[in-house]
Amino acid sequence: MVSALDPSELRAAREKAGLTQHELARLVGAAGGERVSRWELGTSVPRPDFLVRLARALDIPTLRLIHIDGEMPDLRALRLQAGLTVPRLAAAVNVAVPTYYAWEQGRWARLPASKQLDKLALALGQPLDVVDAAFYEAQRQRARGTEK
Repeated sequence: MVSALDPSELRAAREKAGLTQHELARLVGAAGGERVSRWELGTSVPRPDFLVRLARALDIPTLRLIHIDGEMPDLRALRLQAGLTVPRLAAAVNVAVPTYYAWEQGRWARLPASKQLDKLALALGQPLDVVDAAFYEAQRQRARGTEK
């Protein structure tokens, strides 16, 4: 499983905050409580920017709302935590969208050039060592997925 919204964590955080689905939707600018309901049921996923808004409204770290399949966040988890779409992040790093997708999916033979890594770390708001580890975590998850 790739990093994505953890529906049960969203529901638990909302309930702990004492908010209804409709109240949370209003706080984050979503179109009604039914949208939050779909996120909590796992039938729909919020855009990355909504993940950041949800975490702020619930006063929790964004990573708490993201299911991480492994011991550390992969590139997708870091991107979601930053509230960035793939096109926005690819533009910030000055790479093609398919190139960034390959990185996120663990399909790369060597790490990008240091200039690109610096831009990626800056865009994600993470130190270089965390970004490096996220690259290797993406590869590890891809390898694990092919073993199944």
